[in-house]
Amino acid sequence: MSPAVLICDDSNMARKQVLRSLPDEWKGSVQTASNGEDALKILRDNSINVLFLDLTMPGIDGIGVLQGIQTLKLDCSVFVISADIQPEMQNKVKELGAKEFIRKPVQQDILLTHLQQHGLL
Repeated sequence: MSPAVLICDDSNMARKQVLRSLPDEWKGSVQTASNGEDALKILRDNSINVLFLDLTMPGIDGIGVLQGIQTLKLDCSVFVISADIQPEMQNKVKELGAKEFIRKPVQQDILLTHLQQHGLL
């Protein structure tokens, strides 16, 4: 059974790139959000197992989504995908519960390696 997946990024192109990088058997159970507000609504209303999350978005950004996940005590594996590769930001997202920080643009082999490392494949 494939996990329920949410891809949250304000860039449609980035969302499509992440979708193309997912294992084929996961692609039927994917929802998308273009901002943090929509992501939190989807997370509250659905049982999402894996979230791929951008950091820089208008409104509620990726940090706000991570904080919202903690506040709501939601159980999902979060993989941050961002071009903001500052070590301080990487540490911050991990402190807020992200499993991994993946550099944008996402590369399928790197994404799949991280999913395997966390027992999701």
